[in-house]
Amino acid sequence: MRRLLLVLAALLMALPAATAAQRPEVVIGYFGLRKDPRWQAWETYANLVLREEMDPADGARVAMRDARIVGRVLKVKFRLEVRRERDLEQLKAAFEELHAAGLRYALVDLPADQLVAFTRPYRAREVLFFNVSALEDRLRGEQCQANVLHVIPSYRMLADALSQYLTHKGWQKILLLQGPEPEDAEIARVFQQSAARFGNRIVEVRRFLPTNDPRAREQNNVRLLTTGVDYDVVFVADSRGDFGRKIPYQTVLARPVVSLGPHGPTIGLQASAWHWASERFGSPQLNQRFERQVKQRRRMRDADFAAWAAVRQLIEAMMKARSTEFAAVRNTLLAPEARLDVYKGMPANFRPWDRQMRQPIVLHTHNAVITYAPLPQFLHQSNVLDTLGVDQPNSRCRF
Repeated sequence: MRRLLLVLAALLMALPAATAAQRPEVVIGYFGLRKDPRWQAWETYANLVLREEMDPADGARVAMRDARIVGRVLKVKFRLEVRRERDLEQLKAAFEELHAAGLRYALVDLPADQLVAFTRPYRAREVLFFNVSALEDRLRGEQCQANVLHVIPSYRMLADALSQYLTHKGWQKILLLQGPEPEDAEIARVFQQSAARFGNRIVEVRRFLPTNDPRAREQNNVRLLTTGVDYDVVFVADSRGDFGRKIPYQTVLARPVVSLGPHGPTIGLQASAWHWASERFGSPQLNQRFERQVKQRRRMRDADFAAWAAVRQLIEAMMKARSTEFAAVRNTLLAPEARLDVYKGMPANFRPWDRQMRQPIVLHTHNAVITYAPLPQFLHQSNVLDTLGVDQPNSRCRF
C-alpha cells in the first residue's frame, strides 16, 4: 500500500490541478434489504450476544476512503450510493433510477434466491454486479450469470480449505453433526463433497436439535451425540452457532472440533474469508482502517471484507486501465493476468468460467489465525488457488 501511494503521489504531481467540481463522477451502488436477518444481532434467551449487529456496507465505505487519491489521478469523483429497501421491487426501482443516471457497478448484498431475482432481469444490461454475501455454490454453477462477479467465497471454497487442513493433519475420520436449519443442510452437503475430494471420510452424520427438551436427549446431549463411533475430528454444521459453541470439550472422545458457519460465531477451528486476528500481509492495517470507520464498535467480518474487496477491485481496475469507461474496466477486471492484493498473502483475480474471485481462505479460532489455505502440498496444474472450490472441469456454469 505504501508503494502504491508513493506512485500515485508522483502521478498527482505530474497532473494539472482540477477542482472537485470539474471532475466527472463515478457512482458505485450498494443494494440490500432493510432489516436483513443475516446482519441483525443474535442473542440467546439469556441475552448472551452471539453476534453483534452489522452493516457490510461499512467495508465498501473503507474502500471508498482509500479511493480518493486514485480519483484525483483519474480526475474523477467516486461516490458510494447505498440503497436498502423493504423488498425486491423497491430495490429494483432504486437500481433502475441509478442505472438511468449512469450507474454501471453495483455491490449486491442479498441472500441467494433474492440475488438471482434481482440480477437476472439485467443480464443484458451494461452493468457489473458484485456478490458480497451469498455463499451458495449454485450461484457459481447452474444459476451463474456473466455479469455477476462473486467476491465472497463459496461454501465449497470454505469447505475445501478445512478439508485440506484435516488431510494435512491426518484427521481423516470425521463425525458430522448437523443442525435443523436449511443452511445447516447445505453446509453439511457441501462439506461431504469436499471431504471426498481430499480423501477424508465421514464416519457418520448425526442430527442435533438446539433444545433443552428432555424428550430429545439423543439429539441435544453432546455426549450422546458423540458416543458409539470412532472419529478423529468433529465437524459441526450449525449456521446459528448457539448449540455448536457448547460442543468443544464435551465430546466423548478428546477430539478437535471444526466448523463452517460464516454468519454465526466461531466453533473450534473455522474457515472464513477474513478474520480480525490476522497479523500478516498488511491485514492489521486494513483492520485498523475498518475499526476507525465503525468507531471501534465491532471487528471486520467476511461480508465487510467482500464489500471492501469489490470496491478495491473496481478502483484498481480503473487505475490500471487509466479509464472509467465500462468496457475498459470490465476487460481489466476479468483479464487472466489481473492481480489484486487482498492482504492474504496471494493475489486475487476472477475465474473465467464462473466469475468467482480466487483468494486464500483463513483458518482460525475465535481469536487467532492458525494458517491460510491452500496449503503448500495441494498443487494444481494451472493455479493453486483453484484447489479451493469447484474447478473448471466440474463446473456447471454456462454463460
